[in-house]
Amino acid sequence: MRQVAVVGIGKTAFGAFPDRDLRSLAVEAGQKALEDGHAKPSQVEAFYLGNFAGPGFTGQNHLAPYIAEGIGITGVPATRFEAACASSGSAFFHAVSAVAAGLYDVILVGGVEKMTSQPTPKVTEILAGAGDLCGEVRAGATFPALFAMIARRHMYQYGTTREHLAAVAVKNHQNGAKNPLAHMRKVITMEQALNGKPISEPLTVYDCSLISDGAAAVLIVPFERASEFTNKPARVLGTAQASDHVALDEKDDITTFHAVKASAAKAYKMAGVSAADIQFAEVHDCFTIAEIVAIEDLGFVKKGEGGPYTLAGRTCLNGERPINTSGGLKSKGHPVGATGVGQICDVVQQIRGEAGERQLQRNSLGLAQNLGGSGATSVVTVLGAA
Repeated sequence: MRQVAVVGIGKTAFGAFPDRDLRSLAVEAGQKALEDGHAKPSQVEAFYLGNFAGPGFTGQNHLAPYIAEGIGITGVPATRFEAACASSGSAFFHAVSAVAAGLYDVILVGGVEKMTSQPTPKVTEILAGAGDLCGEVRAGATFPALFAMIARRHMYQYGTTREHLAAVAVKNHQNGAKNPLAHMRKVITMEQALNGKPISEPLTVYDCSLISDGAAAVLIVPFERASEFTNKPARVLGTAQASDHVALDEKDDITTFHAVKASAAKAYKMAGVSAADIQFAEVHDCFTIAEIVAIEDLGFVKKGEGGPYTLAGRTCLNGERPINTSGGLKSKGHPVGATGVGQICDVVQQIRGEAGERQLQRNSLGLAQNLGGSGATSVVTVLGAA
């Protein structure tokens, strides 16, 4: 297996863009990644696209060749990957696998979602399709409700408090306020987070990620060819995807995501590192409880300690292990199909030293964790400096 490098990254701003369509967002991100990687569309040998619900949100199907054509990529395989919120994380995992196996040398991986074209109730209905339609969704469960159950159980088992959840939101908003591409560049207080509009007890509006439009893209090549494209490649040290039950009620413990633990273990083994070696991470905070569960399942803290660890400031920019320096899904935004590749872009920015006000000094080994549904899909990627 060959080593793989990320040689180009590109993102749009995340937000609500009524005058932009899905294709224009994806094309912008793809063109930026090619420009950043000093590559031409004609050099791309395959295009992998992560997208959860383009047909539902916009009515457009056959998205991969539709977007590839807009970027100027024709005559090569163009494939869409769907894995709920982990759609572009999955596209990235399979693209890295293909380059590592020698099937292709140059792959452009994109992720996009255009969510604000539908009213909020319709968005909620579309997102619910990532759950168990025949069971929990038919019973009326939405993802805020499902993650509220996870939060309640975590509180019961480990003593997690609403202050612990709010600490995640406050920290991520502080980071997002420093991110020029973030959807909500707004600092909030602990009092605001605790007293936000109730969504699903114990979650308030400040515990829930945003309905966003946006796109991201990365260009990957064999590491041995990286110098042809850039003098600042990021090495893909390990990447893994795992799955679990779609329905929450089928899990033996809803306070942990077995797919995250499994994909993390495989990615760590491939990279030859342990959880203790990871200096910073972008994790999937679709809800504040999801960040707490993630840092536990990734092995950064023991089970039940994610809340106190966050409240103590140890995941802040100046903490021992910064989490979601981009602002996370909570502040940066969560255009579902773009999130996984967007996380890769954020980690690469830190490794390159290009994160501006959010730049970390310990930035040579980072991790991205992308979750689908209520833990049915997880992709974990470890990236390092060349």
